[in-house]
Amino acid sequence: MHVTTIGIDLAKSVFQFHGIDDEGEVIFRKKLRRSGVLDFLQDLPPCLIGMEACASAHFWAREIKALGHDVRLIPPVYVKPYVKRQKNDAADAEAICEAVTRPTMRFVAIKSINQQGVLMLHRSRDLMETLPEESPLPEIARMALGSLMAQLDSLASEIHRLERRLLAWHRADEVSQRLETIPGVGIITATALAASVSDPHVFKNGRQFAAFLGLVPRQNSSGGKDRLGRISKMGDGYLRRLLVMGATSVIRRADKNTSATGAWVRSLLERKPARLTTVAMANKTARIAWAVMTRGDVYRAPAMPRPTTLSSSVEA
Repeated sequence: MHVTTIGIDLAKSVFQFHGIDDEGEVIFRKKLRRSGVLDFLQDLPPCLIGMEACASAHFWAREIKALGHDVRLIPPVYVKPYVKRQKNDAADAEAICEAVTRPTMRFVAIKSINQQGVLMLHRSRDLMETLPEESPLPEIARMALGSLMAQLDSLASEIHRLERRLLAWHRADEVSQRLETIPGVGIITATALAASVSDPHVFKNGRQFAAFLGLVPRQNSSGGKDRLGRISKMGDGYLRRLLVMGATSVIRRADKNTSATGAWVRSLLERKPARLTTVAMANKTARIAWAVMTRGDVYRAPAMPRPTTLSSSVEA
């Protein structure tokens, strides 16, 4: 018997391993320090290896995959149901090992070094973007806040520097350029999507991608009765926020939008609150983004249906 599947619980210094054979029998449970992880795995035959998805998991996935192993990253929320009783490193590694073998499990695509670098620019920009709105202040307050305002001015300059770096990456990335053709998707959203979604084919369709971003109603259905609540807010909150902000700009320009999308927005605004319409538009944008990424094409606005006249109906 030899090990076929391994669950790894990542940590700062000491990693927990749980290995099983093809019949599910436990082969080993062990702890390894960071420096010994790759040496240990290098001596093993190719295995299926599971880890919880996080920033460092993408690094380890790339390194371990280079050794010939099949590496899968699992969203932590999908691992939790497999944890038995008390939570600890050994239990987490065992849960990961079990979860990675499930045939219906959904995995996170492994990001490249370049994609993670672009996402660092996005996170830095997001943390710095806290400039306050202008407001009249007395002189004594201005003096007290002078040093803080100087720091904010410095942050604004740093934000612009990061945005220039993102623009340069956008101009060199074909996927990001195609995403920018979608209404409500600017350079910031396009680069964030292109860097975050390394393999859009892991999602079966656009609705599954929108659900991954938390842009679908939370379900609490039972006994054949469907109960839908507010959006689930699962997945990447940063991408969700960017899409909602972009959808807001589309909603504000709906009166001038002569495409079928504009007509859809206007009809929805007649029946639903503006905020709900905005989220619905963000959901639609996410589905379009998935289609653009998977099909390798740019966005083309759907034309308004031609009105049916008496003559055309007679000819038909």
